[in-house]
Amino acid sequence: MDFTGKTALVTGAAGGIGASLVQRLRAAGAQVAVADRSLEGIEAEAHFPGDLLDTSYADALPAKTADALGSLDIVVNNAGVITRGAVTETSDEDWALSLGVNVEAPFRICRAAIPIMAAAGGGAIVNTASCWGLRPGPDHAIYCMTKAAIASLTQCMGQDHAHQGIRINAVCPNEVNTPMLRSGFAKRGFDPDSAVAELGKSVPLGRIAEPEDIADVILFLASDAARYMCGALVEVNGGKPVQ
Repeated sequence: MDFTGKTALVTGAAGGIGASLVQRLRAAGAQVAVADRSLEGIEAEAHFPGDLLDTSYADALPAKTADALGSLDIVVNNAGVITRGAVTETSDEDWALSLGVNVEAPFRICRAAIPIMAAAGGGAIVNTASCWGLRPGPDHAIYCMTKAAIASLTQCMGQDHAHQGIRINAVCPNEVNTPMLRSGFAKRGFDPDSAVAELGKSVPLGRIAEPEDIADVILFLASDAARYMCGALVEVNGGKPVQ
């Protein structure tokens, strides 16, 4: 896939999927603006460190990207957090963090990006939802709710803005071998390597996803190869249902 002449904004760019995606976009010729709390070591054409819970920061990212790179062709709302536990175990802080990063920030970024893209004749937005937002699993109530929200928002925006030449889709992974997943195991007292290997036994393909497995699908959805896809929720799960 050739992204020569294209510009992209990627949030969560320092995470496993984000870092892999940024590398792939740039290798394919795109100019990339990256957003995350810390961007140390991330190579890109524009760096916008900040906190997505800061509404003014989220609101400004699309315009900053267009100003820095000359246009805005692609937005990937990849940043996300996982809150585990039942509703009764969820603190106000967990609630605010999950809603703020997983739902409100993508909403704000899309709201700001769509007029810029429409004025230029179109673009592509890819949101990161989750299989867990389509078929909720146990002990992740708030996470599942937020991913269901972003999946629904993607479908609604896909219909509302297709006539402007803007394709809006979402990738829906299951478990991915990212620092976020591994740190979650460590916090619960598990050895991350052993836990990831054990988790892989539950996947028909024999392993959980690596970041590049998800990044490649995002790359496809952002490309002209997906030119007739709009409002789609693409599951990338190795054949494993939510359990």
